[in-house]
Amino acid sequence: MNTEIQTKRSFSGLIWILSIVIPVVVAVLIFAPQKIEGAGDWVYLLPHLNATFNSVTSIVLILGLVFILRKNIQAHRLMMSIAFTLGSLFLVSYVIYHATADSTVFGDLNGNGVLDEVEKTQELMSLRSIYIVVLLSHIILAAIVVPFVLFAFYFALTDKIDKHRKIVKYTFPIWLYVSITGVVVYLMISPYYMH
Repeated sequence: MNTEIQTKRSFSGLIWILSIVIPVVVAVLIFAPQKIEGAGDWVYLLPHLNATFNSVTSIVLILGLVFILRKNIQAHRLMMSIAFTLGSLFLVSYVIYHATADSTVFGDLNGNGVLDEVEKTQELMSLRSIYIVVLLSHIILAAIVVPFVLFAFYFALTDKIDKHRKIVKYTFPIWLYVSITGVVVYLMISPYYMH
C-alpha cells in the first residue's frame, strides 16, 4: 500500500477518534457526580480565561477570512493557526474547570446550585430560556465542528487546497458561531459565578 494513502488513513482515523473522544470526555466531566478535589480556587478564573480565548478566537477568525479574501495566504495561515491554538487552549482549560468545579446554574442568585421560588421569577425564567437555547446550540455545534476543523487543518497542511476550500465553506461559519456564542454564554452566566 502506498505510504501517502497509509498516512492519510492514519490522520483520518486519528481525526475521527479525537472527534468522538473529545465530546465524550467533556460530557463525562460535566455530568460526573463528583469533581476532582484539591485544585484550589484558581480554577474559578478559568471561565474568564475561556471567555477571553473565545473573544480573541472570534477576532482572529474574522481576520483570517479578511486575509484570505485579500489573497494574503501567509497572514491567513497565521490567523488560523492562532485560532486553532486558542481553541486547543480553551479545550484544556474547559476540561480542567469542569473536572474540578461544579457547574454554575443560570438564575441561581444565592449560589446554592438550586433555583428556589424567588429565583424562578418570570423575567429571570425568560432570560434562562434564551440562555439555554444559546448554550445548547453552542454545545451541539462545538461538538459537531471538531472533525471539520481538524480536517480543514489537515487539508491545509497537506496542501489539498481544493478540499480545504470545500470544507471551510461550512466549517468557518460554524466555528465563528461557536466562538461568539461562547462569549454570549459567558456574559449571560457570569453574574451567577460565586467565586
